Amino acid sequence: MSTAVCFDLDGTVVEFTDPYDAILDGTFDTALGHTEPELIETYNQAFYDAFQAFDPDPYLTGARAVCDRADADTSPDALVTTLREREFAATTVSDDTRSLLDALGGRHRLAVVTNGVSEWQRAKLRHHGLYDRFDAVVCSYEVGAHKPDSAPFEAVKTRLDAGSYVMIGDDYEADIEGARNAGFVPIHLVSDAPAPRVPNSGSLETLLAAFR
Repeated sequence: MSTAVCFDLDGTVVEFTDPYDAILDGTFDTALGHTEPELIETYNQAFYDAFQAFDPDPYLTGARAVCDRADADTSPDALVTTLREREFAATTVSDDTRSLLDALGGRHRLAVVTNGVSEWQRAKLRHHGLYDRFDAVVCSYEVGAHKPDSAPFEAVKTRLDAGSYVMIGDDYEADIEGARNAGFVPIHLVSDAPAPRVPNSGSLETLLAAFR
């Protein structure tokens, strides 16, 4: 049977060109007319708490906290719209990654396994023209658990029938330990660059050959 090759999204398939705090800084400056470290801290804490609790819209929860603290006339919805535009604009997909997906797509089932809100993460894939390259996209919000919990990985097994499963990711705890505990073969991306890059198709194909 074939191998299902799964990828983390942020930091693996999609690379950030700016630190996330810089994205927030630009978002607040654009939407509110000013920014300050306290607003970034307020957003990050509100978002994180909501995200961990599976709040239906942690981005909006974070934006409301910022607007309340800044006593801003800008609506939280408008702030989220600006954040989404700036986040997507601050992400890129390397030519090597696109070539890798092309090389693997004809021989393996491909999936994304990501911690995130389904609509947001799927829209990010569409923004980069990648959505249709994957046979399955599993977002933690869909299964009610974030990696390293086994639920996102088990969801892949339900959606893709394969002889073996490989997980490629940059976060050791979430991607590597989570995948290993779920019976996947983990491949950890390690790089000195600001954002890790997927290995080239030749080296990865050599690794995958052992799992066929």
